[in-house]
Amino acid sequence: MFEIIKSGGILMAPILLCSVIAFAIIVERYWALRKSKVSPKDQLPQVWAIIKQNKMDGNRLKELRSSSYLGQILAAGLANSKLGRDAMKDSIEEAASHVAHDMERFLSTLGTIAMIAPLVGLLGTVFGMIEVFSAIMVQGTGNAGVLAGGISKALITTAAGLSVAIPAVIFHRALLRRVDELLVTMEQECIKLVDVLHGDRTVANSKGEKK
Repeated sequence: MFEIIKSGGILMAPILLCSVIAFAIIVERYWALRKSKVSPKDQLPQVWAIIKQNKMDGNRLKELRSSSYLGQILAAGLANSKLGRDAMKDSIEEAASHVAHDMERFLSTLGTIAMIAPLVGLLGTVFGMIEVFSAIMVQGTGNAGVLAGGISKALITTAAGLSVAIPAVIFHRALLRRVDELLVTMEQECIKLVDVLHGDRTVANSKGEKK
């Protein structure tokens, strides 16, 4: 494997760097976007229980804001709940936009890697082919082994670039889909909170018991 990488030339270095960065982003984002961390299942019923007990004060809001992304959005809505439904919805939407930005952190970098990795590989191939044709000019076309070896070396970077780009594209799309699903879930929870505070519905816990 090391010999293959070495034979690919100097442009294998940025391709390998892209692969390391892409792998780190994928692992970090899947860890950060766990549903239990982003939108805990029982968080809304717990918040409603605190509200019913009239214990939702500044400290509770601070704890809620730092507990999860959903808690951050709920805290923004609760902080403006006394200003009316529209003000509460506006604050929730504003907080949700900030949360969406945080959840998509590093995904643009992953998308960029998916785009540039094959281009770097193609550039390496172009350089390799230039070397092949330079060898033809010097040695002629009689030595087929030299030509085959040179072409094989030139194609290594393209293969390496595609090997990095294809998984990067797949995981980039999968992570964007995951972010969208989590945002929809949090939006539904926040709508429930708005309706509950204005007497339009009740909150059910994870067991389906209404509170």
